[in-house]
Amino acid sequence: MKKVRKTSRTYGGLIIAIIAVILVIDQVIKIAVKTNMYMHESIRVTDWFYIFFTENPGMAFGWEFMDKIFLTLFRIIAVGVIGFFLYRFVRKKAPFGYLLCWALILAGAAGNIIDCVFYGLIFNNPPAPLVAEFVPFGSGYESVFHGKVVDMFYFPIIDTNWPEWMPFVGGDHFIFFSPIFNFADAAISCGIIALLLFYHKRLSH
Repeated sequence: MKKVRKTSRTYGGLIIAIIAVILVIDQVIKIAVKTNMYMHESIRVTDWFYIFFTENPGMAFGWEFMDKIFLTLFRIIAVGVIGFFLYRFVRKKAPFGYLLCWALILAGAAGNIIDCVFYGLIFNNPPAPLVAEFVPFGSGYESVFHGKVVDMFYFPIIDTNWPEWMPFVGGDHFIFFSPIFNFADAAISCGIIALLLFYHKRLSH
């Protein structure tokens, strides 16, 4: 019994540390971008990788299909549910890789929640080419729950036009991969993909 408890505490401590590190990295990147770049400013790293500052009020990768308050509340509830089950998985000594996948998802979701809940309260929103600054709490560009999520990673791996002879899309501009995302989105995606690849049998039980 003592060994079981020690293992649970060890795994629990590691998971908490991983979540904390992901949150810190995510917020450091977002704040650095928001306070040093103006909206839609782009920094070319390579031909297929740009730091492109944008914000979105919706889901991961800039998707929007829900009311803002409902979306934020949904995220908070989802993080609470994931945290509850993650705690149970730790107590049951689930494989560490499995715990890590859920930790990535939880940390990524929590990182974007911070933007939604607090960024509208603590940042102003000046027009380009001015950059955002911290303001007294509550005097920012939006009310609580209405902050926008900061995105910055853009990977236009293929940037071309469809051949003219192709039906319907001939001559149209085509970009792969076009979504702009952040570190939290990447953590969520990695967690979900790893779960589906390596733990799909456990998920089905």
